[in-house]
Amino acid sequence: MIQTDSFTTPLRSQRLIVAIALSLFTAGAIALTPYGWKQSALFLIGGLLGMTLYHASFGFASAYRKLLVDCDVRGMYAQLVMLAIATLLFAPVLANGSVFDQSVRGAISPVGVQGAIGAFLFGIGMQLGGACGCGTLYTLGGGSLPMVITLITFCIGAFWASLTRQLWAGLPATPPIALGTSIGWVGAVVLQLVVFMLLAGVLRWWSNRRQEAPSSEQTKSAQPFSLLRGPWSLVTGAIVLAVLNWLTLILSGQPWRVTWGFALWSAEVASSLGWDSTTSPFWSSEAAQQSLSRGVFADVSSVMNMGIVLGALSAAALAGRLLFKFQLSRLSLVATLIGGLVMGYGAFLAYGCNVSAFFGGIASTSLHGWVWILCALVGTAVGLRLRPLFHY
Repeated sequence: MIQTDSFTTPLRSQRLIVAIALSLFTAGAIALTPYGWKQSALFLIGGLLGMTLYHASFGFASAYRKLLVDCDVRGMYAQLVMLAIATLLFAPVLANGSVFDQSVRGAISPVGVQGAIGAFLFGIGMQLGGACGCGTLYTLGGGSLPMVITLITFCIGAFWASLTRQLWAGLPATPPIALGTSIGWVGAVVLQLVVFMLLAGVLRWWSNRRQEAPSSEQTKSAQPFSLLRGPWSLVTGAIVLAVLNWLTLILSGQPWRVTWGFALWSAEVASSLGWDSTTSPFWSSEAAQQSLSRGVFADVSSVMNMGIVLGALSAAALAGRLLFKFQLSRLSLVATLIGGLVMGYGAFLAYGCNVSAFFGGIASTSLHGWVWILCALVGTAVGLRLRPLFHY
């Protein structure tokens, strides 16, 4: 083992951490006011996302793993609830095209070989890295220090993909397809809701294939509910995540994103080390140059990512379960390095991770979101096969 240290902070210290986190939220919101009140609000929404993810233990990577390994469908049920609510909330806003004088657009991307390969790679990476994009952020906030490695390699992988994106641009792909604009928003919403119900039926059949005794995680749901201290049920987390993503759409003009913030962080670091962004076909574009010149605090994805870590830290301390730990064998370290790089590379190729491509994509009725999850599940199955090689 490289290191096997872990410690839970005393109750008094946890209360102090809550106070510090609240102070940082306040200071951060004030510091972001030069970028507009919406930026401050989105930072706070990021904090609520982090709290929700932590209290509900809402993980995409773990839900897929439990589905394929244990026939445990609870995480997938929750994701269907989340998608259904988000679809209902997104549709009127996207159909109108603007809200409160703010133009809005969905997470709508092409369907093609590039995206399919990227989602497949992401599926492998999140099983080796131990979490998805938002999962990395909230488990890091909860005290899992190895996630620092996953986060850094995820950022590097996303940046690497941005530098090689032109190599994939020529692969076959269809133009972006949004069911809302193709068949009408009412029809698109009804169609997706029917698909969600059918998938719930399939999941029920899948879970009946193998009956198991309740696990410790299942019995945890019987604990008393507390809004601030948790734990929350997966369904509660799903509902809150859908509403917060809807608020993100209204305030920022687009759904919640994670991967772009990671790529921007890496590009800013590379620029500070002397890298010339104009030598990259992707980063030399007008939009990318504007993002680099404005900095990480002007970017919505970036500040929301920061908020998620801080929100999860607050939630863990409020729950009295803040546990700082760094337990990683050499093989696990290798898996984490590979997983983070593959996740980042795949997410950028696939127009996002679980949050933007899957959650935001399907909520926007984009066909690429459905293709993304199919390819990511195949990658997940491959990643699960590889985990034993690293003694997972």
